[in-house]
Amino acid sequence: MATAAALIRDARERLTHACVPSAAVDAEVLLAQAIGVDRVRLHVDPDQVVPPAAARAFEDLVGRRVGREPLQYLTGVQEFWSLPFHVSPAVLIPRPETEGIVEAFLAINRRPDPLVLDVGTGSGCLAVVVAREVPGARVLACDLSAEALTVARDNAARHGVTERVRFECGDIFDAFAGSGVAGQADFILSNPPYVPEGQLAGLVPEVRDHEPRTALVAGPDGLDVHRRLAAGAHRFLRPSGGTGPGGHLIVEFGLGQEPGIRAVYGPATGWAVVVVRADLAGIPRIAVVRAAG
Repeated sequence: MATAAALIRDARERLTHACVPSAAVDAEVLLAQAIGVDRVRLHVDPDQVVPPAAARAFEDLVGRRVGREPLQYLTGVQEFWSLPFHVSPAVLIPRPETEGIVEAFLAINRRPDPLVLDVGTGSGCLAVVVAREVPGARVLACDLSAEALTVARDNAARHGVTERVRFECGDIFDAFAGSGVAGQADFILSNPPYVPEGQLAGLVPEVRDHEPRTALVAGPDGLDVHRRLAAGAHRFLRPSGGTGPGGHLIVEFGLGQEPGIRAVYGPATGWAVVVVRADLAGIPRIAVVRAAG
């Protein structure tokens, strides 16, 4: 029987040869997963003997990672907003950049009980975090994928917000038809697909070959879903008037897409961009928009 240190060393070499980023860390994470211990335990006792069943499970995990299956799908977990979220191949893996949507929402929300729509919820990370950060929030989230909604509901239960987050299956705003929320939403949040079709082949294998294509690609320029959001969101946001300035749409977009986003959410479609927020790398990433005028 092999020791933990020996298994990690061999796996690190295999992963490095396969050009897997963070090969050393991935090897440790996968062995901890196979054994069922915290990764720190491997450093405390590197000479521990790994049981045969765990060693076989580890070998399988390493083989899948060599095939560039995302580490998060192998462990079933991704951190978002410092919380653990269950993920599977049915959902896009939450990225740190998407936390900017939550930050933008928290920066402008002034209501103790906002009605928030989350379009294309995926893992449910946005809906869950909003419900946790604003205990009075009412959240209605949708996704076209029933499999994704199973993951999202699991995450809502894990974080104790099941009673305040409702999930609907449907395509963008079709999911909210008959829900009685037309003209009532304070916020619509969305991290839609925004990868141009021609750029898919150039993405890293973990993304290109394993994450759901429908959550990634949106037409030749990557803005097809944004156009649908711009066309349909007016119907659901609270209009400006005596009770306030009206609802906001907060969306994520990709590198180099700011000019296109400003056109999609511009006067021609009845929108005005309030602010564009950059991510930690300084890349324009989040747009906050509201109805023009």
